Amino acid sequence: MNTHASPEIIRTDNVTKKFGEMVAVDHVNYSLCENEIAGIIGSNGAGKTTFFNLITGYYTPEEGTVIYEGKDITALPAQKRVALGMMRTFQLTSTFDSLTVTDNLVLSFIRAHKKHSLFNLFVTPRSRHRNNDKIKECLETFDLQQVAQRDVKHLSLGEKRRLEIAMSILAEPKVLLLDEPLAGLSETEIKGVLDVLRLNVSKQTILIVEHKISKVEDFLERLTVMHEGKIIADGKCEECLNAPEVRKSYWQID
Repeated sequence: MNTHASPEIIRTDNVTKKFGEMVAVDHVNYSLCENEIAGIIGSNGAGKTTFFNLITGYYTPEEGTVIYEGKDITALPAQKRVALGMMRTFQLTSTFDSLTVTDNLVLSFIRAHKKHSLFNLFVTPRSRHRNNDKIKECLETFDLQQVAQRDVKHLSLGEKRRLEIAMSILAEPKVLLLDEPLAGLSETEIKGVLDVLRLNVSKQTILIVEHKISKVEDFLERLTVMHEGKIIADGKCEECLNAPEVRKSYWQID
């Protein structure tokens, strides 16, 4: 179900993924619209991360199809999905810990916009791009100015997470897919990351897989709840969280 007014950008039709005899994702139908801010939650083993891997191309379903902008991408590998505009944070954001924050942003920018190979990234002079307006804007937007010249290995987890998201957004993907981006962060760091993501609301499609709804409830426009490989609720956060099946399986309230 999707009541969002914008055009559909991602759809899955009856996607199913099995590991041996275990059905991790069971004939799931799902759609995501352009510029929608959506989340998927579920208890451990609900199938949410497996489903996320099907969308992003890390798994291929045994049954069903994945549609992106009206085209069947079911068999398309992850990196080719990146080229189409679907980006999962770590697909382009593996940080180089021995380099500065600025140089990590520069490398991400060059790779996304100049189409260099990984080898050519390191032989391309980074200095010519350090004063690029997009790099400077990114440092300011993501509150990274104070650590711009710091090696990434010396960042806090929250700073590194903001850097990873900044690197993704520099590539200007159509869909930003985040798998538990707030895990391990303090409340202050969580607020910082969500404040950054809010800057892209209405500008970019964002899909977040999260374990604890309390972290993202006020941020999401739409929530999907999974249990035992199936979608058991989909819609506004409050109505989903109060659905009888969700109360039983997610909250464990009879």
